[in-house]
Amino acid sequence: MTTTSPRPTTLAGDRRRFAGPVDPRTSTLTPLDATQVRLTGGFWAEKQQLNADVVLRHCEDWMERIGWIRNFDLAAAGRDQVDVEWQHSGIEFVDSEVYKLLEGMAWELGRQHDPDLQRRYDDLVERVSGAQDDDGYLHTSFGRPWQRARWSDLEWGHELYSMGHLLQAVVAAERTGTGPRLVEVGRRLAEHLWREFGPEGRVAICGHPEIEVALAELGRALDEPRWVELARLFVDRRGRGLLAEIEYGAEYFQDDRPVREADVLRGHAVRALYLAAGALDVAVETRDDELADAVRRQWEATVAHRTYVTGGMGSHHQDEAFGADHELPPDRAYSETCAGIASTMLSWRLLLADGDARYADLIERTLLNVVLASPREDGRAFFYTNTLHQRTEGTVPDELEVNARALSSLRAPWFEVSCCPTNVARTLASVEQYFATRTDDGVQLHQYGSYDVDVELPDGTAVALSVASGYPFDGRVEVTWREATDREVELTLRVPSWTEGAAVTLVAPDGEVSRHATSTVVVRQAFAAGDVVVLDLPARASWVHPDPRIDAVRGQVAVQRGPLVLALESVDLPSGSVADVLVDTRVAPVTTPTGARVALTRSWTRPAPWPYGQSVAATVEQLGRVDLVPYASWGNRGPSTMRVWLPVGEGRG
Repeated sequence: MTTTSPRPTTLAGDRRRFAGPVDPRTSTLTPLDATQVRLTGGFWAEKQQLNADVVLRHCEDWMERIGWIRNFDLAAAGRDQVDVEWQHSGIEFVDSEVYKLLEGMAWELGRQHDPDLQRRYDDLVERVSGAQDDDGYLHTSFGRPWQRARWSDLEWGHELYSMGHLLQAVVAAERTGTGPRLVEVGRRLAEHLWREFGPEGRVAICGHPEIEVALAELGRALDEPRWVELARLFVDRRGRGLLAEIEYGAEYFQDDRPVREADVLRGHAVRALYLAAGALDVAVETRDDELADAVRRQWEATVAHRTYVTGGMGSHHQDEAFGADHELPPDRAYSETCAGIASTMLSWRLLLADGDARYADLIERTLLNVVLASPREDGRAFFYTNTLHQRTEGTVPDELEVNARALSSLRAPWFEVSCCPTNVARTLASVEQYFATRTDDGVQLHQYGSYDVDVELPDGTAVALSVASGYPFDGRVEVTWREATDREVELTLRVPSWTEGAAVTLVAPDGEVSRHATSTVVVRQAFAAGDVVVLDLPARASWVHPDPRIDAVRGQVAVQRGPLVLALESVDLPSGSVADVLVDTRVAPVTTPTGARVALTRSWTRPAPWPYGQSVAATVEQLGRVDLVPYASWGNRGPSTMRVWLPVGEGRG
């Protein structure tokens, strides 16, 4: 992979107007923005349009209805009228959900103009900005006479966490040109934070990392190195015991060891991943190789030993945390949707920094099997956690009520802690920006689907190509050059780690050249308009065997079809239960258009008052071939039980 020379530092006003969520000043790969890569149809375009049409409005309507947005109106009134006391709606950090909604709206407006969305966005910006105090502080849960004092609960108050999400919304506003008023709010807030927590301020950190990644990107977007420096201070203060002791231990906050000394991600999964993403941003901006190497080391160990087959992270429910190495129980998988999004954020930053296709592999796995598992097919309900084994159907959520995070086979429309729906919204609004990058020598395609790339390389060479694919169900990817290049350029194609027998074919007017592809493919030449490069990725269903150190799934297998992890759902079984099924691995899984079909039996023993003791004869029932569905689609056909890992019966050994 070719490494580009560092991009020169420029004034914010001279930078690309529609830069995306991550825009490092120096990197191996340069990200493309929403004017340079655009979804044109197919799977991902449908998901993004559902987000634009339904998910954003769903989040907005719910927060309006239950008072989370009104908190800002009341805060604005209470600032001018000290005697106006009001009951804050929701827990301390619901401000952050409004900010993620604003971010998602901004990315959507940067992608395509919508007068109604712009009007709603502008109105929401006005309501948020009205609640900002004169010194720049902005939070609806703290600081008024009848509320807790500012910064009085750094462990659990989430003040800096919430403000971090506001600053990420500010970055989106700046880079899409949609919200100049919000940008000014962000500048004033950042100035306040510099005074409060900068080199001359208090030495403190937030219990929930997020401000680090936000400040680093704000510094890039507004060309203000102080914000990057403040992010660095927060990163380097972590692990110094600055937060009070809690029942989960300092590890929960990542306050047990400095970032530079840690070998693996631990504690609360979302916190750990946000912190790692912010630390890498700081490392890239300040050229701190030691810090960058620490993040790489933690990613390596976490993916190798603490990550589910879906890409999900976090196996503890009580503290939403990583477990020990290989502690990955499927039926207790927490695998929070927000952790999947945070993992994608971290892997993207590592990909830009290093150009290693392994990071893009994990992005693909996590987006398709964790992030997309959260929203219901109609975009109006969500999973907060993503279990890999649902033993009971659970309760049916009330579509009109806020639901707790109870385990259920059906998604809920909203939660008391509703971080996941808004996180999904902002991710889908900008998801195309994970698909392609450029270097001085050409373009790199990391994710597949149907999209156009139009980018000018640093020397002025224009690259215009169209990608067409039925991905993720069809592994054939066609790249058509819409314009000729006036010099040789490189087209780099990721060959996913899940495939075997991949081939790349160049179809040109003077003939066809095909070759086997076993790793990242680079096609270098001067392309003519109409040239087609075809990447064939066999997406056959295959067995996935777990690491034997994962005790919870020893003697079981999963099935993967291309990039999709599959699941057995009880609605596809005559008895409606996945509890006692066995899979016959002597019979290869059959690939179907969207999943696979496997040979199952059912085995059970006679009832006993004590579930342990000597083996008794089992009764076996042949179930024949049964369909498995993409894991991300389960729970859309009514109450059900489900499992990803299938116990092996006939054919064991």
